[in-house]
Amino acid sequence: MNNNNVATATMAGGAFTGAGTTPVPVKAVAAAVAGNALEFYDFIVYSFFAVYIGKTFFPLGSETASLLASVAVFGVGFFTRPLGGVLIGAFADKAGRRAAMILTVSLITVGTLGLAATPSYASIGIAAPIIVLVCRLLQGLALGGEVGPASSMLIEAAPNGKRGIYASWQFASQGIAVVVGGLMGVLVSWSLSPEDLAAWGWRVPFLLSLALIPIALYIRRSLPETLEKPSDKSGTEIVTSVVRQQARYLTLGILVMLGTTVSTQVGNYMTTYAIQTLKLSPTLAQAATVLGGTATFVFALISGYLADKYGRKHVMIWPRVLLLLAIVPLFTWLSDSKDASVLLLVTATITALTSMTGAASLIAIPEMMPIALRATAVSLIYAVGATLFGGTTQFIITWLIGVFGAVAPAWYVVGTSIISLVAMAMLPETRHYDVRR
Repeated sequence: MNNNNVATATMAGGAFTGAGTTPVPVKAVAAAVAGNALEFYDFIVYSFFAVYIGKTFFPLGSETASLLASVAVFGVGFFTRPLGGVLIGAFADKAGRRAAMILTVSLITVGTLGLAATPSYASIGIAAPIIVLVCRLLQGLALGGEVGPASSMLIEAAPNGKRGIYASWQFASQGIAVVVGGLMGVLVSWSLSPEDLAAWGWRVPFLLSLALIPIALYIRRSLPETLEKPSDKSGTEIVTSVVRQQARYLTLGILVMLGTTVSTQVGNYMTTYAIQTLKLSPTLAQAATVLGGTATFVFALISGYLADKYGRKHVMIWPRVLLLLAIVPLFTWLSDSKDASVLLLVTATITALTSMTGAASLIAIPEMMPIALRATAVSLIYAVGATLFGGTTQFIITWLIGVFGAVAPAWYVVGTSIISLVAMAMLPETRHYDVRR
């Protein structure tokens, strides 16, 4: 396809338009990526306060057992993501992007409220962990269906020649969430006594995200619809069409997600790695998290700009090649030196290169799908990739460190990056695709 086939769009008066769509306010970009940002914010905050959450809802007799139960319940949210990808993605392709995005943020609200407001096990007994488990399942369902409709809307409504920079906000929002979540964790921990922190203080960061959800919901309700022609197919028919017609791209997309998800989780793991493996201070480890989030935000947007200028595949492939070549020497240097500045440099490098690949992927994958099946296909790719690889990476690299030593996570990134690079090479270049097709 060539430039003449690309949907035309104009930027005027603080709004952007896609071909045949109603102008979309620039502030709608924030609404489109709100669910993704909330996901990563909750992830960081939950990880930061997992010990207190375990004691509150899972008093199993030992601190280790309570912590394991807390982490396990957090992990179950990954397993409902594919279901959310199927149900909400198909709903977005049938009824429209806006309706699906309102649904996901409503479900996220219920899940976050349940975690923030549920009384402790000591107050209501076994009902407490059951409520928290149900809320995590709801959150997983919502987040599995969040990325597809939001990415589709950004791609379909972006100005001509700027789809990359607009869609890159999906990945950049993760960096914002990590920075805010890390800073909130540090602020609450420093401001409260250990007793207050354990009793109620850990709930404060979750209540903050609840305060932001109504704003995102209000903006989403005012969004124009970018799916011009709602489908007359049933949800089952839409999903069947995706699997039958887009099987090759579904497979390639999931394999691309493999590398991005694994290296993202390795970047997130650097806090734990610094404390447990390198024996560095928790404060320094948290600083690495905040720096990683900043790098994610900055380099995701750089990726979007470069993808618009040079094409999606170049920006997907070359940062991944650099990461593949650099990560083993970086981890070797870090494990030998155990130096604070080296930790920060390694974390920033991993997150920067990962965000460039990841942002370009979240541009190319929606673009290569037909509009009638786009939200379902993207939701499935993201949800399955996050479930298979996001839910297992930290467990795997913890085991690898125990068996093979401190550099083992780097070799895991190398292996998964090779697989993803093969998949990236097999994808089409989508910069000039007509996304209204």
